[in-house]
This record gives sequence, C-alpha cells and structure tokens, in this order.
Amino acid sequence: MLDSILGFFSNDMGIDLGTANVLVYVKGRGIVLREPSVVAINEDDGEILAVGMEAKRMLGRTPANITAVRPLKNGVIADFDTTERMIRYFIRKVHARKSLLHPRIVISIPSACTEVERRAVKESAERAGAREVYVIEEPMAAAIGAELPVHEPAGNLVVDIGGGTTEVAVISLGGMVLTNAIRIAGDDFDRAIIEYFKEKENLTIGERTAEEAKIKIGSVYSGTEAKEMEIKGRDLVTGLPKTVTITTDDIRESLDEPMKELLKVIKETLNETPAELSADLVDRGIILVGGGALLGGIAQLLRDATELPVHIADEPMNCVVMGTGKYLEQMETLRKSQRRRLKYNIKNR
Repeated sequence: MLDSILGFFSNDMGIDLGTANVLVYVKGRGIVLREPSVVAINEDDGEILAVGMEAKRMLGRTPANITAVRPLKNGVIADFDTTERMIRYFIRKVHARKSLLHPRIVISIPSACTEVERRAVKESAERAGAREVYVIEEPMAAAIGAELPVHEPAGNLVVDIGGGTTEVAVISLGGMVLTNAIRIAGDDFDRAIIEYFKEKENLTIGERTAEEAKIKIGSVYSGTEAKEMEIKGRDLVTGLPKTVTITTDDIRESLDEPMKELLKVIKETLNETPAELSADLVDRGIILVGGGALLGGIAQLLRDATELPVHIADEPMNCVVMGTGKYLEQMETLRKSQRRRLKYNIKNR
C-alpha cells in the first residue's frame, strides 16, 4: 500500500533499452522520449559530447578524436560504462527533478542477458536516482504492450524483431515457456543491403542510406508492389561520388539470407513448443512486434512459411516500452500468474 501511495506522487517510468533506440514511458504521460542508442565521446578526455539523436547525426562524420558509438550491440551490452552513462542521461532528462520522490523504473532487457548485465542495468538506474528498479525480458514486455492475454493458460507466440536481435518467445500463464534469440535484426538488414550494393554496383553506402532504402522501398515478399529510389554513395572503382537507382527487388535479394536465418529460428521454436500450446497457435497465430515488423511483406512471408496466421501489433515499435509501463501496474498479477505456471508445470511433469 505504501508503494502505491509513493507511486502516486512519483514519475514512475518504463524504459525500452534497445540496441537501436531508447524509449521512455512515464506513468500518466505516455511515451515521452524516443532517441537513438548512440553516444558521442571525446577520446582525449572521455567526456560525453552528445547522446541520442544529436550523437546519431555524428555517425561517420566525426573527427579523429570524437567517436560516436552504440554501447549496445546485437542485443547485449558491449560497453558497460557508456551504457550506464546513457541510461542516467535519459532518466535525468525525463525525470528532471519534477517530483520530490524518486521514481520506480522498469527496464526491458534482451532475454539472453547474463546476470552480470542484469545487475549492471539495475545499478545504473539506481545510481541515476531510481527508488526501485525491475527488469523484464523484452518478449514479455512486448506481449504485455501488445495487449495479449498473457495471464491465460494458453500459448502466445511473439516475434520481436529489434535493432540488434530477434527474439521468439512462447508465453503462457504470465511467463515465458520457451524463448529463442538470433543476432539477426534491423542492423543486420542494413549491413546486408550495404554489402549487396558493394558487390552489385561497386558502390559503398552508409548505414543511414541503407536504413532509408529499407524503410522507403524495402520488402521481403515477391508479391509486393515494386518501387524505386535514388541512393548516393562512393564508387569503389573511381573513388568518386555516385548516384544509382535501386528497386524493391534489390532490397529483397539483399535480405534473402537474413530472412532464411530468421525463418529457421521461428520454425525451431515452433518445433520445440509443447503440443497443447502448439494447438493454441493454430488459431492465435504469430504476433510481430519491433521495428522489423514494419518491413514490407514480412507478415506474408512468415504466413507462407509457417502456415499460421500472422498479425502485426498496433504500433509495433512501441509495444516493449508500453509493456514496461503496464508491468508496473500489473506486477502483482503477473507474479501470481508465474506462481500458477510453476505449480502447473510441477503437476504435469
């Protein structure tokens, strides 16, 4: 009861700590921050010069003594110190001491995070001024944010295609029954596009150009409407700037291998799913969340490959952060569901 009273007066918040972006949800206000997970550092003295959008603009354009880095790579923390400083920056930017009470914070983390990484994330938030810190795995947060009936004794299959990893989870009774992760996601799609045009056009392009092409004309399904656009880069033969016209077919070909790996891990998860939960999936199907869910034709591709219904969640990029916020409100209910699931598993062994 005391916690509820304190929560009423504090800016409790949920944080989606993603490889590509950080999103922050504040109770009663909704999503208040969405910025890239990028930090610009002065190598001479270690000082942070910029965080978020301002730092992303510096990628590939900084002088020798300034480095723009992503402290989270492939869904895991690659640089603990920089990640901590980034978390503190975003929390303080949102909290801004508007409340006298320190906030409770729920932070989403990849399901593959180690205990050391979980502890580092919690300690970073505590040092930034949090009253209490909870961590929740991204697939569970995404399922809650997508308003799936996670408390029910029935299977829900979530495919979360983020920036650094794709996580596939079967959820029932408030817990993850099965989870698989693959380090192929949005950033890898961009790199595949870059490599494709190096080989096909002798053209080198930047990450931002590849991402723009993926968003504007990208598709992984052959039946999608054809589009085209111009991209600019550097000719690898002459070394001079060059402009070429690319098509939807180019993007589909470039993403062929990453899509095969993605389908493989989804099929492996389906193969490992208990029979009773598999039966539920025939009707409930697959829920796509994360930025990768917006890639053209991906729902149709998965539908053909799995013969299951495939649904893209409403606002798929917001599902995880919305789930962290709802987790604060549903925390006790979820804990009861997890205890019921444990009893159910023991009874049916």
